[in-house]
Amino acid sequence: MSDRALLDEMTARLAVLDDDEVAALDAWWRADNYLTVGQIYLMANPLLREPLTAEHIKPRLLGHWGTSPGLSFVYAHASRLVRETGQEVLYLAGPGHGGPALVAAGYLEGTCTETYPDVTRDTEGMRRLFRQFSAPGGIPSHVSVTTPGSIHEGGELGYVLVHAFGAVMDNPDLIALAVVGDGEAETGPLEGSWKGVSFLNPARDGAVLPVLHLNGAKIAGPTVLGRKDPAEVRSLLEGHGYDVLEVEGADLPGMHHRFAAVLAQAWSRIRAIQESARGGDWDGTRPRWPMIVLRSPKGWTGPDVVDGVQMLGTFRSHQVPLATVRENPDHLRILEEWLRSYRPEELFDADGAPTELVRRANPEGDLRMSATPHANGGLLMRALDLPDHHGYAVDVPSPASVRLESTRRLGELLRDVYAANPDRFRLFCPDETTSNRLGAVFEVSDRASAERVTDDDERISRDGRVMEVLSEHNCHGWLEGYTLTGRHGMFATYEAFAMVSASQTIQHAKWLQEAEDLPWRARVPSLNVLLTSTAWRNDHNGFSHQGPGLIQNVITIRGTVGRVYLPPDANCLLSVADHCLRSTSYVNLIVIDKQPQLQYLTAEEADAHCARGSGVWEWAGTDDGTADPDIVLACAGDVVTMETVAAARILRERLPHFRTRVVNVVDLMSLLRVRDHPHGMDETLFRELFTDHVDVVFAFHGYPGAIHQLVHGRPDADRFRVRGFVEEGTTTTPFDMVVRNRVSRYHLVMDALNNARRTPPGASDLMRWCEERLAAHEVYVVEHLQDMPEVRDWVLPAEGSPA
Repeated sequence: MSDRALLDEMTARLAVLDDDEVAALDAWWRADNYLTVGQIYLMANPLLREPLTAEHIKPRLLGHWGTSPGLSFVYAHASRLVRETGQEVLYLAGPGHGGPALVAAGYLEGTCTETYPDVTRDTEGMRRLFRQFSAPGGIPSHVSVTTPGSIHEGGELGYVLVHAFGAVMDNPDLIALAVVGDGEAETGPLEGSWKGVSFLNPARDGAVLPVLHLNGAKIAGPTVLGRKDPAEVRSLLEGHGYDVLEVEGADLPGMHHRFAAVLAQAWSRIRAIQESARGGDWDGTRPRWPMIVLRSPKGWTGPDVVDGVQMLGTFRSHQVPLATVRENPDHLRILEEWLRSYRPEELFDADGAPTELVRRANPEGDLRMSATPHANGGLLMRALDLPDHHGYAVDVPSPASVRLESTRRLGELLRDVYAANPDRFRLFCPDETTSNRLGAVFEVSDRASAERVTDDDERISRDGRVMEVLSEHNCHGWLEGYTLTGRHGMFATYEAFAMVSASQTIQHAKWLQEAEDLPWRARVPSLNVLLTSTAWRNDHNGFSHQGPGLIQNVITIRGTVGRVYLPPDANCLLSVADHCLRSTSYVNLIVIDKQPQLQYLTAEEADAHCARGSGVWEWAGTDDGTADPDIVLACAGDVVTMETVAAARILRERLPHFRTRVVNVVDLMSLLRVRDHPHGMDETLFRELFTDHVDVVFAFHGYPGAIHQLVHGRPDADRFRVRGFVEEGTTTTPFDMVVRNRVSRYHLVMDALNNARRTPPGASDLMRWCEERLAAHEVYVVEHLQDMPEVRDWVLPAEGSPA
């Protein structure tokens, strides 16, 4: 029998349920619904072995019922598909408010007990399961990091499809079944994520099966898609490129039969697409991947009318349909009737364990969706085969004498990472790979596209693995799904536009942070974010493109997860990138501009500097170490480092007896105390760098408040005078940007003189000179439309050469 015939035979069998299969499916679903309601309401009497009383009810009723029965219905049928075909399925619950349904699924499959041994599959274990839900010392109400089988936190509203598509890239045997809630479907990120099918390659990637669950309501009213004519919804989704399959109703067992048939049809189409592509019988046209629209009532199987108000099928069933059970005997009666409607005596034996009828619906081993290793990607992770980053190093004969585009060297490194890791590394970038000087990757891989390609296109093909789409949400979310399932990558974007996806960065960090406390969660590849086209050099785009805000967000992340690096040059960038690509379970934020910039350190010096995180650049200052300096000039960030080095040179030339110390910070978190961050420097080293009483003029890439936050608690922290981005920007010259934000070399010189503990002879003359240079700059840029040559072409004179 041919492969096609075998697939047709399997599909025909899957599409039809016999009575025994219906009985097992329905029993499993009823058991899940029972456990879901129990988690929301009960803290005792879990199996109703005695009449329900107020003492059995939790004092605080938390959780969400409305979406849960739909989630468990889809889960039950997906489990049957897995059981019958051996298909690996990763289940992503977009309506994460349905957390109790997915926790219940893990309990019925036995994974919950394997993961949390005290939650046994008996009466006492069920009581613990109920008590721990959304309770102190327990687990959250969402499908979260504590939920076995999950890579998607339900609170990340709108990101389920991007996580699903990221999970299946370079993962050919996986189907990511992504349930999209119709409230969630209204969000911008979700609306923009349907296009993922335009980037999948069926020969190499797995498949995403979206299930748009339209139950008609969100937290306080109807949903847009729920109220649209079904033909309009179908037309919308078909326009995105999907083959739309629909199931609607609430009748049982009719819904079981209809959904089984549609799910079999969807799976068959996925397998046919993949077999055609992998067997060489594919013309390269983008497939029309299947998706399912499921219409079922909000709060399905729950109370119909409460206190004369319609509950079933309305927004009122979104959270807790019966809110005063402890106080209202009628509500208590309705709750007991509701629970008993699932016939728990058929679902759980005398000891409280799921009966054979229920267990019959479960797949086995790692095929259980709550046990899939794809949801614990560190178990599948293979380290990257990384080239020696020193092979891409810049030759620096003397500091600040060579100028080049640092990110271009990183692009060359990433090119070879691509070549050495064709199945586990991708770059994700919103249409800016070449712009950000990373275009060397196109020497080994095209941009991915499943859409038509024209003769005018460059480096675009169905076989490409460089991911470009003009959506920060898609790029960020794809990388999250990719890393959480065990592969490695980098998200590169313009600095200001990183704020578009900043909430994703924070949510991912929260996931990693919670995973730290779960010994069963394996570490996963880090989320590496490269910000370039930065505030200081986005002069042609203007104020809208000038914003370093993501740094401010990441420094608030727990220290065991968050990292911020500000490499000042190419060799430091290479060293930092090598470290980040080898790391696991961090959010690594790397900030460096793409424009030509001065180079300071040799490869060996850069490695040592990055390992320390901060250090004195003795060649830049006049501090000989025999006594405290008059001023410390500190810097973090490429452009402000150049301004700091230039300021130190001015002071050296014009006030040679004024002692300056230059400190460069590449690892921003090294400024923190050891007790606040693993990278924090101890008190002794901090005093060695910054002394404990000398004023510090700190030139910072981002908002000045970040440095004040980081040095809080250090000796006399008020002595830190920070210059940084203060929301002054426009379309102007590079140097005018630092002038407008008062962090130019001339401002830094004046700050040094104003804050030093002694005023050296000649200080007033130098102050006037700086003011004159700033005035000259203002006139020059307006007249010549570019910066003064003394700034534009400045390099640090070699020792012994004239200034």
